[in-house]
Amino acid sequence: MKKRILKWTALVLAAMCLYTLFCAGSIVLYAQTDERRKADCIIVLGAGTNGKTPNAVFRERLNHAVTLYNEGYAEIILLTGGLTPGNAHSDSYIAGQYLLELGIPAEAVLLEERSTITQENLKFAKEIMDSHELSTAILVSDPLHMKRSMTIAKDYEIEAFSSPTPTTRYRTWKTKLPFLARETFFYVGYQVYRIFVKA
Repeated sequence: MKKRILKWTALVLAAMCLYTLFCAGSIVLYAQTDERRKADCIIVLGAGTNGKTPNAVFRERLNHAVTLYNEGYAEIILLTGGLTPGNAHSDSYIAGQYLLELGIPAEAVLLEERSTITQENLKFAKEIMDSHELSTAILVSDPLHMKRSMTIAKDYEIEAFSSPTPTTRYRTWKTKLPFLARETFFYVGYQVYRIFVKA
């Protein structure tokens, strides 16, 4: 009996390891998928600020959104990110000021100021899209963040198109591997969460 339990435990652990590796591989493969096309808006997923300016990761996402806007892919940029403890303004507000400095008109910027995690970014962005009658979106984030983000967007019924920032700050394997490990952990966790939510 004990041997049988150990055998099944080993099989379950092996299956979990294989599934985790499969998910990590799918995240890496999806990372460079760029589906940019004309859409109603560009959603930029937040990545934090120092209280006055976007951090380096967020800034590159914003720069990519500006490029897409200037190339005519969308007329609206929807920024996500709530209030970080200790800051006077939300991350999306600070990001909005950055866009204004780059010449993006104020009327082209929408702010989502309640979220603290990716799932909330997209949940609340969907509410703003609905209130402004926006149906489609180009989703901007770092390459290794795109697989999970697009999965969440789909679950919130956002017709989204992936466009990872080409100037991501995660350029070397020293920075990519920890990010990949984190994304794999949260992606697997989200898949488990989906099972219980949809049950």
